[in-house]
Amino acid sequence: MTPMHSALSIVDGPARGPVVALSEGLSFWGGVDPATGRIIDAHHPQCGANLAGAVVLMPTSRGSCSGSGVVLELTLAGRAPAALVFAEAEDVATLGALVAGEMFGHALPVLRLSPDAHAALARETFATIDRDAIRAGECLLPIARLPVTAFELAPADRAMLDGAEGEATAQAMRILVAMARQQGAERLVDVICAHIDGCIYAGPANLVFAEAMAAKGARVRVPTTMNAISVDAENWRKQGVAPVFGEPAARLADAYVGMGCRPTFTCAPYLLDDAPGCGDIIGWSESNAVIFANSVLGARTAKHPDFLDLCIALTGRAPLAGPYLDAGRRAALVVDIDLPERIGSEAWPLVGYLAGRLAPERVPLLRGLADLAPRHDDLKALCAAFGTTSAAPMLHVEGVTPEAEGCAMPGADLATISRADLAAAWRRLNEGAAEIDLVAIGSPHASLNECQMLADALAGRARDPRVRGMITAGRQVLAAAEADGTRSRLSASGIEMIPDLCWCSISRPVFPRQARTVLTTSGKYAHYGPGLSGCAVRLGTLADCADALATGFAPPRLPDWLV
Repeated sequence: MTPMHSALSIVDGPARGPVVALSEGLSFWGGVDPATGRIIDAHHPQCGANLAGAVVLMPTSRGSCSGSGVVLELTLAGRAPAALVFAEAEDVATLGALVAGEMFGHALPVLRLSPDAHAALARETFATIDRDAIRAGECLLPIARLPVTAFELAPADRAMLDGAEGEATAQAMRILVAMARQQGAERLVDVICAHIDGCIYAGPANLVFAEAMAAKGARVRVPTTMNAISVDAENWRKQGVAPVFGEPAARLADAYVGMGCRPTFTCAPYLLDDAPGCGDIIGWSESNAVIFANSVLGARTAKHPDFLDLCIALTGRAPLAGPYLDAGRRAALVVDIDLPERIGSEAWPLVGYLAGRLAPERVPLLRGLADLAPRHDDLKALCAAFGTTSAAPMLHVEGVTPEAEGCAMPGADLATISRADLAAAWRRLNEGAAEIDLVAIGSPHASLNECQMLADALAGRARDPRVRGMITAGRQVLAAAEADGTRSRLSASGIEMIPDLCWCSISRPVFPRQARTVLTTSGKYAHYGPGLSGCAVRLGTLADCADALATGFAPPRLPDWLV
């Protein structure tokens, strides 16, 4: 064997297993079944591959911040990969591995290789990893450790690390410092608020982590909102949710509330009245929320993985790296988009989905959209779909978002999204039967305007009894819809509005058992939905959704502006 470029150890540990090389990034949450370790993302090229016990190679992860919870769940259950090997910087799965070792003593090695070394290892079939090297066939990769760099701990940080504010805060600071070092941060920065994504019940590991921190006396020190949870907190028993799932899911939410988090239970915290503003330094998790906060609001946050979100909330500090810095917000790719003068709202998730595929790990600048005057709901759909296919924490839209002017790096790469590309993406996300069983609105959580638009599109028509219509929304939006009569209008048409859950955390029996084909306006759910629900999930226009609710049918077709 001839030594090649060294590998960099991010999380130490020995491993051996078959090499499973993934051709593109993967979101562990929504992309991997925590019960088996198999890939369930229906749109991933290696869908069905088993990652349990394998040395898994991928460029980087993508998608949901909840992937760290799935990695921890797989690790504690003995179904994790033997090792994770990336070619790019990666935070989400890495954090899951860090927590598994730091809190629970389970080693899951994480390594980073140069692109050439990564490609060489991908050609092998079996690998062994020890402290000094990766050995696989003719491939020998010496392992280096993270360099010891100057890392400045403020006196208050040092005091927290030394236990002056209790064991939970010390634990949080240890995890923060470990994460900051692998990100290359030189110090931590204050945040004014946090948003918790780890309150979604992906399995027992999430609950074990939260209750362990609560038992250590954890208490948040900055205002902290909470993501959608996995049950309707007040009604799950009436809805027939089995206690074996409902009780731990409710306990998980209660644990975070007990640590001082606000029970906002929304995946769209930017819709809250006290959303952050331009320049605010925040510590948010949840991919669509992070991307919207950075891109549209002009706030600053990294795409923090689950578990790190609580560490940030407990300390009020975050690693000063990535999009907290000006350099981490520059666009490395400029994407020109060809759209007609008149489009439907369904264009925005398509653009976001394709932009993420073009920029799986880079911040892009999108051009050609300003004359279309996108509304906040349009940008919400754009950011959410972008987050399903990209690991980047933000995007820019020329003439629209606050930091777009002058954001492109000198020599930034150029790409184009054509109308043919948009049509192909529509067909990719629109496969399924014409007969619809369920219309799913609210991924991310619906805004009041989106609820009003659906009520207007229905125009008083009653729901066909063969199809269910459900909107997931935050409690604040539900209260506003109640106050202005929108909820009554929707209810008169047979449409349900559900709090606390969102489509990416909903499960049966709240998700209708009889559903086989689902229609949604969400690019995010059109991507994740098949793997999460086992149903065919189609992307449709708002008019398609209204017609499907009234008739039970929505024949697959291109939107008028794409014909």
